Amino acid sequence: MFLPGYASDMTGTKAVTLERWARATGRRFLRFDYGGCGASEGAFEDQRFADWLDDVLAMIDLAGEKTGRPVVLVGSSLGGWLMLHAALRRPGQVIGLVGVAAAPDFTDWGFTMEEKMTILQQGRLAKPSRYGPEPTVTTRAFWQSGEAHRLMGGPIGIAAPVRLLQGLSDDEVPWVRAGRLAELIGSADVQAWLVKGGDHRLSREADLALLVRAVEEVIPAA
Repeated sequence: MFLPGYASDMTGTKAVTLERWARATGRRFLRFDYGGCGASEGAFEDQRFADWLDDVLAMIDLAGEKTGRPVVLVGSSLGGWLMLHAALRRPGQVIGLVGVAAAPDFTDWGFTMEEKMTILQQGRLAKPSRYGPEPTVTTRAFWQSGEAHRLMGGPIGIAAPVRLLQGLSDDEVPWVRAGRLAELIGSADVQAWLVKGGDHRLSREADLALLVRAVEEVIPAA
């Protein structure tokens, strides 16, 4: 199951690549849009972190009902934060995690103090997007919900195998955060893979091959 990043959707290169791999290997695959994103209903600025977490949990439960099988979660950026919470809430259903530039707690470290004050005082912050003509908007409701779901203040009780892919040239998520996250996750099978020259998206051909390899590694041999 693929979890997109903030203000992203299920049509990205990583999601499509994983679906093709799953079809080729006879595995089930699910990609979807959070509420207010892509093809899903709702207004983007009405969404909170908690709402998108509810979406993820609903998809995990639906997949379990339809297939009777557990899931491996692949989370990109914000999706990497959501996947951690989902694994904590559905430990029997989530059997592996792969984070791509995972960004837990980015409401804390991803904004300057001035930007946080703008969010709190004006109710929203609009920043130019590197990926399209429309600005990236963060609302006070989303920011406050994210702050209420911060994880990296202590141990993270996840027992499933985890792979964290992180570009050394990522200018949105500092690469040192991948190491810190690996330290906090309780599983004995956690690896952080640092990609020289890799940016935030990690969507080059070699990056995508590494992503598939990571997913294969966290799937139980049985």
